[in-house]
Amino acid sequence: MDLVQTPRPTPPATGAGLAAPTTRPRRVRGLVNEVMESLAASIRQGDIKPGDKLPTEGEIVARFDVSRTVVREAISRLQANRLVETRHGVGTFALAPEASGNFKIAAVDFATVADVIALLELRISLETEAAGLAAQRRTDANLKSMQDMLDAFTAAIEEDSDAVPSDFQFHMEVARATGNRHFADLMTYLGTMIIPRTRVNTPNSAPEGRLAYLRRVHGEHESIFSAIRNQDTDAARAAMRTHLANSKDRLKRSQTESV
Repeated sequence: MDLVQTPRPTPPATGAGLAAPTTRPRRVRGLVNEVMESLAASIRQGDIKPGDKLPTEGEIVARFDVSRTVVREAISRLQANRLVETRHGVGTFALAPEASGNFKIAAVDFATVADVIALLELRISLETEAAGLAAQRRTDANLKSMQDMLDAFTAAIEEDSDAVPSDFQFHMEVARATGNRHFADLMTYLGTMIIPRTRVNTPNSAPEGRLAYLRRVHGEHESIFSAIRNQDTDAARAAMRTHLANSKDRLKRSQTESV
């Protein structure tokens, strides 16, 4: 396939079935995701049809102005998500999207800040209700488990950790306190990647600094816990909604400040 090359700074036209790359300044850590997402979008939208051969490694390198290492990692991720297959000595070919009605969120769906924000919007609706149910149904054992995670979070952030495991486990304990196993099952399915810090380094980019940022997150967790402990359903819902909405706003600010 031929690639359309357009002199900069004019935005390049989409060519060879590839979605046009973003024109914002690119960080090195995001190059793999940029290439992967462009190719994945082209496959899902039908610009690259099942059975079509993808542009060569060299063509993709030239198209995105990246290294061969970046291209190989992007192709590897597409293979892991069963969007392409590589036939050695022949090339890489698009696969037909899996025909499945089952709900699925794969690693590729967390590739960009916009993806993480979209997931937070889903979490706001689900976890707000979970907090309300937890306030109604929590047991002493549930409260102890939540308190243990709050203590673990405090210890982790004082030790220069991102506190992702204890953060995730706190939300998991809220889900378990609903008494409805489906909330906990969904949290288990999503895993720690639902914590935005696993995808975007928001603490270190926060104007107030890493420690103050994480202490603020901890304070929001404490508000959720206090409402659940007091069996205040409305306050628990409000605290969870505020916490996740704040996470969404923090991500949006980090995205704006990085461009």
